[in-house]
Amino acid sequence: MKIHCRALPLRLLSGAAAGLLLATAAQGAQVVLKVHHFLPATSNAQVNMIQPWCDKIARESQDRMVCQIYPAMQLGGTPAQLFDQARDGVADIVWTLPTYSAGRFTKSAVYELPWLVPNAEAGSRALWEFTQKYARDEYKGVHPIFMHTHGGTLMHFVDKQPRTLADMKGLKIRSANRVNSQMLDAIGAVPVQMPLPAVPDSLAKGVVDGAAVPWEGVPAIKLDEISRYHLDVPQGRPRMGNSIFLFGMNQARYDSLPADLKKVIDDNSGADVSAWAGRTVFDEREAEFMKTSKENGSVFYYMDDAEYQNWIKATQGVRDLWIQAVDKKGGQGADLYAAARNLIKQYATQH
Repeated sequence: MKIHCRALPLRLLSGAAAGLLLATAAQGAQVVLKVHHFLPATSNAQVNMIQPWCDKIARESQDRMVCQIYPAMQLGGTPAQLFDQARDGVADIVWTLPTYSAGRFTKSAVYELPWLVPNAEAGSRALWEFTQKYARDEYKGVHPIFMHTHGGTLMHFVDKQPRTLADMKGLKIRSANRVNSQMLDAIGAVPVQMPLPAVPDSLAKGVVDGAAVPWEGVPAIKLDEISRYHLDVPQGRPRMGNSIFLFGMNQARYDSLPADLKKVIDDNSGADVSAWAGRTVFDEREAEFMKTSKENGSVFYYMDDAEYQNWIKATQGVRDLWIQAVDKKGGQGADLYAAARNLIKQYATQH
């Protein structure tokens, strides 16, 4: 039996071939992720955290998925707008402090409370787990890849040298977030909240007398070139505040990835990656961040244990304000604070 085939019209054949070519091209098209953040390209955050993460996903995807990094707000906007830029698709991925947007990340901000985080590794792992269990509703539209804290806030001054609570009264101090502002207010200082890049100019112009900044942020904004006095807690103790950081992706962009590329993102997300960021990017480099400040002859002052306890007592109300803020939003503030402390204890022990 013969089977007779009728040739397809050339125009239909061409259309089918074009469609096949387009489908093949789409399957193999390189995914380029726009990564936006607020610090310079030379900053520790980009060189030792964002770039290595991007290199790893490029390698594991065989270059089917790569990053295009935009440092120093090159895509426009302000640091406080970064979270919304990820949510709205202006950027595919952002690295930011969510709490630059005041009042929106109340539960997550528990790890910004003073005297709580002993080191960045424990803080970062605890922050990831706490957020996944209790605060995912604060990140709608954004897919968290990893989260971290830094090594803790201390204070840097140009020409002031406070040592006690009494010395802090009336000093204008830069704060990074609302919780940090509440702590400064409790010790009698005048908080001035601003993003990190604004600090050097504000110090130079006398807008603030000092700045609450972690060691990691000092070389990033060349604060080591103008600050000459550094007020810190007793060595090894939890510092006077912290900030929470998010490396997060537009949810729709994440959802649109093919399964194998989504797996690459998933394999480079979560608690272990958060702990890596805290440990290798912050904890292990603190001496490096302090190096130029030591070389320029800065004074490093560590309060004694008795003074440390004075600061803790003076700021007890900051925790209560956080609990009240969570309660007002329908949460169980006291229970969440206990959970946050327990996670810190658990991971600090493992550190």
